[in-house]
Amino acid sequence: MEIASAFKRRGLLFVLSSPSGAGKSTIARMLLENDDGIAMSVSATTRPIRPGEVDGRDYHFVSDARFEEMVAAGEFLEWAFVFGHRYGTLRSEVVKTIEGGRDVLLDIDWQGTQQLKQVDPDIVRVFILPPSMPELERRLRFRGTDSEEVIRRRMDRAAAEISHWAEYDYVLINNNADKCRELVHNILKAERLKAGRRVFLHDFVRQLIG
Repeated sequence: MEIASAFKRRGLLFVLSSPSGAGKSTIARMLLENDDGIAMSVSATTRPIRPGEVDGRDYHFVSDARFEEMVAAGEFLEWAFVFGHRYGTLRSEVVKTIEGGRDVLLDIDWQGTQQLKQVDPDIVRVFILPPSMPELERRLRFRGTDSEEVIRRRMDRAAAEISHWAEYDYVLINNNADKCRELVHNILKAERLKAGRRVFLHDFVRQLIG
């Protein structure tokens, strides 16, 4: 084990964005399964709970009125409307995880990423592109979870979302989920080694050189 691993570091905000169907949820799940140093931020949402979902694990499901109260109280680092429902990142969950030295994985769109960048400039932003638009539509249909109308709306929105790719630090094309996950993991591991996030280094180097 390297010496630095025994010292506390600052957790980072690690953002994954993509149009729906490009594979970010699959990549996020694979990343969480392969790295104990990162935790998923559980967002609050006003959308109805879906079969198989668990409140507090998948999302914090709240009413529109409760969401408004949370916005007014400043409980969100960012929030946005997506397909008629609101989604927000809870400040308390993120701060607790980062202060504990773990990274926070955020599955949010470009709107939320822009807001988050204004709140905390020290974030890592990764955008996942599909290999083609026909492939994106094929993946949406293959999931079998959306109606024809919802698929059409997601495809209409995809081009607008993709147009924000240049605002991100890293942009990957998801031709293969395993390879893309490996690249995402490599980005995370490299970002962790940046000097500014290894808060122990100042004292360590001072003691090292006397």
